[in-house]
Amino acid sequence: MPVETASWAAVFAPALITFAVVGVLPGLLPMRQPWVRGMIVGVILTIMCRYLYWRATDTLILENGGVALWSLFCFTVELLAAWDGALLFLAFLRTSDRSVEADQGEARVRALPPGEVPSVDILIPTYDESLEVLEKTIIGALSLDWPNASIFVLDDCRRPWLRDYCQAKGVGYITRPDNQGAKAGNINHALTRTSGDFVAIFDADFVPQRAFLMRAMGFFEDPKVGIVQIPHAFYNHDPLQTNLDMRKSLPDDQRFFFESIMPSRDGWDAAFCCGSNSVTRRSALDLAGGALPEGSITEDMLLSLVLLRKGYITRYLCERLAYGLAPETVSAFFVQRQRWARGAIQILYLRAGPLGPGLKLIQRLLFLPTHWFTQALMTLVTLLVPIVFLLTGLPPMQHTTPEAVAFYLAPVLIAVFGGLVAFAPGRYHPLAAQVLGTFQSFKLLPTIIATFIQPHGHAFKVTPKGANAAGEFERGIFLTCLTLILLTVTGIVVNVTPEWRRVDDVALIPMVAFWCAVNIAVLFLVSLLCLQMPVRRGEERFALTEPVLLRRSGAGGVARVSIDMSLSGLALQAEGDTRWRVGEPVQLYISAVGWLPGVVARASQEMIGVRFDGNDCVERDLLIRKLFTSGQNTAADNASTFDVALGMLKRIWSADMRIRAVPAPKPAEVPALENLERLPARSYVVPPTRNPTELTKAVARMSRAA
Repeated sequence: MPVETASWAAVFAPALITFAVVGVLPGLLPMRQPWVRGMIVGVILTIMCRYLYWRATDTLILENGGVALWSLFCFTVELLAAWDGALLFLAFLRTSDRSVEADQGEARVRALPPGEVPSVDILIPTYDESLEVLEKTIIGALSLDWPNASIFVLDDCRRPWLRDYCQAKGVGYITRPDNQGAKAGNINHALTRTSGDFVAIFDADFVPQRAFLMRAMGFFEDPKVGIVQIPHAFYNHDPLQTNLDMRKSLPDDQRFFFESIMPSRDGWDAAFCCGSNSVTRRSALDLAGGALPEGSITEDMLLSLVLLRKGYITRYLCERLAYGLAPETVSAFFVQRQRWARGAIQILYLRAGPLGPGLKLIQRLLFLPTHWFTQALMTLVTLLVPIVFLLTGLPPMQHTTPEAVAFYLAPVLIAVFGGLVAFAPGRYHPLAAQVLGTFQSFKLLPTIIATFIQPHGHAFKVTPKGANAAGEFERGIFLTCLTLILLTVTGIVVNVTPEWRRVDDVALIPMVAFWCAVNIAVLFLVSLLCLQMPVRRGEERFALTEPVLLRRSGAGGVARVSIDMSLSGLALQAEGDTRWRVGEPVQLYISAVGWLPGVVARASQEMIGVRFDGNDCVERDLLIRKLFTSGQNTAADNASTFDVALGMLKRIWSADMRIRAVPAPKPAEVPALENLERLPARSYVVPPTRNPTELTKAVARMSRAA
């Protein structure tokens, strides 16, 4: 029976059944069980095949030249998108949680005598990052809980001030005469100058947590593990969070990859090295030629493929054991994503890539980088198809009725988006993914096509961080969004006016108008991303609720409760105390840090803001240690899909861009610090030539004082 003559109950039955299986059952069943994941993936793939069969057998236009080409082009794009979607859901058939193994490995490592702990060389490659970025990573490396580690800063800019800073902190400093091979070449040069049993790599902006090595190194008990990779997490906010003013309600866009996709890849032994936050077995590197491969600007992924062929796997531990800087501006964002896309495409052309010999079929499939191309192409086609149809009458398919859309298209949309939400709860948000995908497609698609044509010969560009990450208005994307919105609105207006109408089937206009409304909402949000919000402060603030002693020079102190804290200052509850004046010098005692000099920058009955003074003291290093190596972060918690979508839609009609202050915690919620007023008024200033053990001594001294 044709779907057009079926009852509405029959028309909507596939969509309702799909929603029940994909949207409801995951909340009732144990999603980590293989049979549950297999059932849901089976339903999703069945619905996808059902839709594609309908498209291929009933909707293609194979006559009339140009119309046929347009119809075949649209169908081909859908096929490519379905292929990559199927690969993703294939990966989701498995997942891993290595935390119990990490517990066991940590227990084994801690039980070893200090002399038997394997040596680890910690490499920090840097190109042009500023001291404000580098000092956090270096102090974080010095704070690692590992008795046999050597730290080396690999400076590809050969900066005397960084050499002096490394000497003052007691860490190694390595340079080379040229920059051949970019980051991979920098690391390879350092490998010839070091000899540790293992090599840990941290990008210049990633700060390891103290337990990083203790949690990671136990996996190397398994001789087939060549690399251990830890996720990338961030203590600042990316452009999507910042420019949409959703810092606390929207997770960063990399949570989906690092906390959903990578654990699934790990379940297939197909996780890969992501450069920073990784530890590599030196003997495995030696078998692979003693160096990172330099055939692609994404040398980390290529290294995992090289080691796979040598019998080594990359193990993934999904714990936030290092925090770094997400791209702070849209310009920095595109530098990063264009490099990733270009490097992934380059790997296709290499013998060591996924099409070369020596890999299992599942490894080949999961390492294919075609999603970079298909996602960008599908996103742009989704925007263009309704415009072309409304303005020219050129249809992408035939025999399309509202009933057919409800019967075939609605179930596949529910299956795909619902499946992604089910397998990545709190990490995948359809509207946010569509907005970000559209935003990056405008620039990534030309880069990807150019790389397919000319895969090599492209310069390696470092993602700007810190003071180097200058923001600018993305004029080209903004004007493109404005043009597409105007064309979409024009197409709707033309077809609601009978004498101008280009669409023959009037019944399709409401359906296409809904499609257009979704596109307009997405394009409006993309245009907001182009308007780079100014950076509010030089250092990220961390919400910390703890007692702090505040006092004037030569006077008694008073305990206050902190609201937030950064490397540049902190905010305290005033509790109605109005005796503090702006510009007044003060001293503060912070637990696990010590005494820090400061100046009152703001004062009211509700809050006292203090700016820290002095940078050449061990207390600053201890403050870095406290803020950046103990799990503090400003990331958003996992949010519901509905809340994220609603928050993003509110940005369309809301002009309120104010940043709301974090509410002050109640004093009753703060643990007491006894005898705070009795602490000595000392500041443990040490000479610039101090050695790294001074940091450990200072930590012990602060613990005794508290």
